[in-house]
Amino acid sequence: MSDPLDPTEPRVLRRTDAGVGRLTLNRPRAINALDFGMIELMAAALDAWEHDPDIDIVVLDGAGDRGLCAGGDVRGLYEQITGGRTEETSVFFRAEYALNARIAEYPKPIVAIADGITMGGGIGLAGHASVRVVTERSRLAMPETRIGFTPDVGGTWLLAHAPGRVGEYLALTGSTMDASDAIYAGVADHLVPSANLTDLREALSSRADPATPTELVLLFDETPAPSRLEGARAWIDDAFAADTVGEIVQRLRARAEPEASATADLLGELAPTALAVTLEAVRRARALPDLRADLAQEYGLVLWFATTHPDLVEGIRAQLVDKDRSPRWQPSTIAELAPDAAADAFAYEPKIALWG
Repeated sequence: MSDPLDPTEPRVLRRTDAGVGRLTLNRPRAINALDFGMIELMAAALDAWEHDPDIDIVVLDGAGDRGLCAGGDVRGLYEQITGGRTEETSVFFRAEYALNARIAEYPKPIVAIADGITMGGGIGLAGHASVRVVTERSRLAMPETRIGFTPDVGGTWLLAHAPGRVGEYLALTGSTMDASDAIYAGVADHLVPSANLTDLREALSSRADPATPTELVLLFDETPAPSRLEGARAWIDDAFAADTVGEIVQRLRARAEPEASATADLLGELAPTALAVTLEAVRRARALPDLRADLAQEYGLVLWFATTHPDLVEGIRAQLVDKDRSPRWQPSTIAELAPDAAADAFAYEPKIALWG
């Protein structure tokens, strides 16, 4: 297995074979967590292959058997903010979001194989691909509120279009989806058993008949089991339709389902400001015209957290640096949230715009 700290080891493997361009994230010990160099390598490959007549399909996957991508380099983000280098943060997010949009708009089919852990920045890669494959090992999530942050990389766009209020539920709680949940929520398309992935990759290269990537995936996919999210729609839709985070918690407490009460407990542990901003972000995303507009909205929010609000640094400290799991949020409770708690975040204007 490659060493993610070895500078001689390519962090993205770029290969071509029989009309297929394959990009493999190659930091397996870090569950292929994204850094700036990896984003640049993927963007360069997509640029090179877009007009290459010998490349018909792009396959995106991850090295190792733990996952496609655990997300962005959160420790690096912490060091940038605490070191006063927030201009580097802005550069990173602009590059990452440009790649997210590039994947969504790419003129050739991109088949993303989200086998194993696919979270945060990993959703930004796989979730916008034209063909999105999950396996029985897949675990997908946008867990940003757990570090005092808000879902980004187009995550609020994807979740805004989930059935009912499932998007609000997933965005606020950061709950993990299995393959069935991911397909139901609309962040994945097909369940292919992990044992069949090698055959799928070979079929994409041989492409006899049928010829399209979707048709080829259908040769290997299985019908997913019923989604737990679908079964929980009654209490999710009731509670997460409330206007504010505080009202959501009240509705959850009033429900008879044990899962609803447990969700109320979870929300009580998370960063109140992040919850308020995230709730508003998902709802505003529903009215946005496209992914690029959503990414621009997210860009302003993440830079507001990075440059203005202390909860992001505190959340990373508690979860990943000191690991005391005792974050001191500001404010500390949902009850202390001001009615306009998200207003400053949405009014924030980055010094450098995302697009242009």
